[in-house]
Amino acid sequence: MSTGFGEGEFTDATTISGRSWPALTQFCVIMENRVGSLNQLVRSLERYDMRIIALSIVDTVDVAIARVMLDHVERARELFELSGFTFFENEVIGIQLPEQEQPFLSVCSVLLQAELNVNYMYPLLYRRAGHGAIAIHTDDMDAATRVLSDKGFILISEDDLSNDDEFFS
Repeated sequence: MSTGFGEGEFTDATTISGRSWPALTQFCVIMENRVGSLNQLVRSLERYDMRIIALSIVDTVDVAIARVMLDHVERARELFELSGFTFFENEVIGIQLPEQEQPFLSVCSVLLQAELNVNYMYPLLYRRAGHGAIAIHTDDMDAATRVLSDKGFILISEDDLSNDDEFFS
């Protein structure tokens, strides 16, 4: 009988991360709010064949924050670290928009009924079976994911981002 710690045991990745939802990694890159900063960021990313899945800019007088989602998270993290960009990461929920007349309203209504606040939302350059997608950040990501899943919404994982229909057409 073996007594080695963890020997032969399997640990599910959801317990390692402390969550059970398929999060998408969003990089928030802090840049000077000046001409050419965004061009430098985009050039750095696309030079290394990384596909930009989403890009949203929040600017102030002095700085701009680019929220960027890429198809290869580990490569992107390495590039940001090596190139000296000031950045941080957080997680968002990726949701495939349903085939309805008002898909955004259906997502927002579910979150409203659950009394969840949407901090921000932006579209993803993602298509699967003719459906677009959005990224959402809420005040309670676990609850939002649970409610959306329970209502039948399809959540997008990191793997989905590099295997969408648009990428292969």
